Amino acid sequence: MAFRGKEMMKKIMSKIGGEKNLAPGVKEALKKAIPNSKVVMNRAKRGLFAGRHIQFGNQISEDGGNKSRRSWKPNVQDKRLFSYILDRHVRVKVTTHAIRCIDKAGGIDEYLLKTPYHKMDTEMGILWKAKIEKLYEELGNMEVVFFTPEAEADLDQDFKDMRLEQREAASN
Repeated sequence: MAFRGKEMMKKIMSKIGGEKNLAPGVKEALKKAIPNSKVVMNRAKRGLFAGRHIQFGNQISEDGGNKSRRSWKPNVQDKRLFSYILDRHVRVKVTTHAIRCIDKAGGIDEYLLKTPYHKMDTEMGILWKAKIEKLYEELGNMEVVFFTPEAEADLDQDFKDMRLEQREAASN
């Protein structure tokens, strides 16, 4: 586990209250869920970068073939993405690659749900993922009430009667 992963593990353990409060096997499951990347740039910690980082290389001149070091930064956009489960827009910094991944998944909620924890580079992404999973779980536990066919037929008849009354009132 990389340095950053160890730091995240320490932070989680301090929030839980130590290893004594954990059931057997939970610590190993947590280690698998934590990203195993050594370096994540600070800017990527505040957004969804979908694995994109600063790249380094040489820029080679056309004439003499001279090499000069340079870096390529990811194309980061500040976007408002609509979350259906939260029923509001979420402001987040995303790379263009992440935007394509979000579109392909079907939205920010689906992207966060489909991306495994160990592939999430940022604590922000992990936090949003956990929050959305919790909301979908609560939504799944809600009771849904259906009308009986007789009650549904009565409602249809009431609406038809109401429309007839409105038409009669409008024609008079």
